[in-house]
Amino acid sequence: MTSEQISTLFGLMLDYIPPTLKLFFFTLLYAIPFGMIVALLKMCRIKPVSWITNLYILIMRGTPLLLQIIVVYYSVPILRTSSHCPGWLSSVFNRVEIQDDSYMFRMILTAFVLNYAAYFAEIFRGGIESVPKGQYEAAGALGFNRFQTFFRIILPQVFKRVIPASSNEIITLVKDTSLAYAMGYMEIMYIAKKQMSFYSSLVPLFIAGLFYFIAATLLTLFFSFIEKKLSYYK
Repeated sequence: MTSEQISTLFGLMLDYIPPTLKLFFFTLLYAIPFGMIVALLKMCRIKPVSWITNLYILIMRGTPLLLQIIVVYYSVPILRTSSHCPGWLSSVFNRVEIQDDSYMFRMILTAFVLNYAAYFAEIFRGGIESVPKGQYEAAGALGFNRFQTFFRIILPQVFKRVIPASSNEIITLVKDTSLAYAMGYMEIMYIAKKQMSFYSSLVPLFIAGLFYFIAATLLTLFFSFIEKKLSYYK
């Protein structure tokens, strides 16, 4: 490929960075708080709740993300026409448009959120359980209620403890956004594969890989900075 063609490819792929970043940021926006909720449900003393939560985490972590994207994407068309679908649920699905780009994004985002929430849940659970029990007892002796203890005493310590593991998942998420191309979502990998066929060259894939590498490097530097800033918890 000529330098002019490579320059054109760079410019073309820059146009597809916003959809990639949109999927990345919205996944984090929903998966992190949902993951915290799932972690608390797993630690719940009501056994059926913890069992169902464990099953959800097991399924999300035990099956490929690409499979989950495909299942979620095609579940609405199948359920809306299924004779076994309850009437109230069928009416909900019938309100969902399945022919526009917003539907595609919502379904892909749903799969990403469900998947990453399971991983974040295990990270948060480990962080919460790593805090010594004496912290709870000391907070109670100082007159803190359970809500104040969790958000003012425990959560700041958990945040510091889960940064390394969370950063790994977030960096992985940057690369996993490439799986959305399988559903025709127009992100970097989607256009890279199209241009690879057009030019009969692997160069577009290398350029796409460079974008992912730069994003992962920036996130690595960012989380290293955050870890140093939070080192006063030691």
